[in-house]
Amino acid sequence: MATLDAGVLGRFGRARTAPTQVLAQRKPTRPRLGPGRPIPFGVAVGPVLLVAAWVIGSASGALDPETLPAPWTVAETAGDLISDGRLQSNLLSSVERAGVGLGLGVVIGVVLALVAGLSRIGEALVDGPIQIKRAIPTLALIPLFIVWFGIGEEMKLLVITTSVAIPIYLNTHAQLRSVDSRYVELAATVGLSRWGFIRRIALPGSLPGFFTGLRLAVTIAWLALVVVEQVNATSGIGYLMTQARTYGQIDVIVVGLVIYGLLGLFGDLAVRAVERRALSWRQTLAD
Repeated sequence: MATLDAGVLGRFGRARTAPTQVLAQRKPTRPRLGPGRPIPFGVAVGPVLLVAAWVIGSASGALDPETLPAPWTVAETAGDLISDGRLQSNLLSSVERAGVGLGLGVVIGVVLALVAGLSRIGEALVDGPIQIKRAIPTLALIPLFIVWFGIGEEMKLLVITTSVAIPIYLNTHAQLRSVDSRYVELAATVGLSRWGFIRRIALPGSLPGFFTGLRLAVTIAWLALVVVEQVNATSGIGYLMTQARTYGQIDVIVVGLVIYGLLGLFGDLAVRAVERRALSWRQTLAD
């Protein structure tokens, strides 16, 4: 595993540097059957085409403005919301809720994955309840959460946190259990402590699965936010959309949907950027 600590390998034995240097000098060849060279700004192609279809449909009259307002109408409405400060204040509330819930869910998911992945007793205690929770949609638990915790911020954060923790746990746990057993034997041979094993082998080895779970978790956090902000909320993009639904303001609803979509897209791009830096040692089809 390329992420193993150099000090561990140094203590384990004498490394053969000459073949390693020769291999390092060779440039990896791109497989013919791969997806090809990366397209500059390729991630923007799909959204741009979607917006272009929206513009064409609105301009040609194929889309009823009473059903889906034109892009320029939505942009004008967004400008009005920005000018009176409503969009910024509600967006800040939404980002705060999603951020706190995402952070708590990530920490809880990673801790549970380590407990279940590194201990048979921990797996017996943790994995079963997690699988049961996985089969129960979080949204189905909202009525019960309302009874237990009320309709305030605590309930909203709990819904987001529980939604986020599941994909983090599942992917991190699966990747942790797939770490090559030879590295476990290596850690025992060089006398690593339990914490040293976790820090130098378990955590680096589970990073690919963690980032997969994190990409899912970022999207799920926004999906859960859409729902909880429509339950007796007094701020947030979901609250803004609920108010707009009451007064039949479809353009405001579409503004909220666009913002949710952009937040999800940029959140995923941020996670992928961090993943590329953290896992730069991997050679994959995406490279």
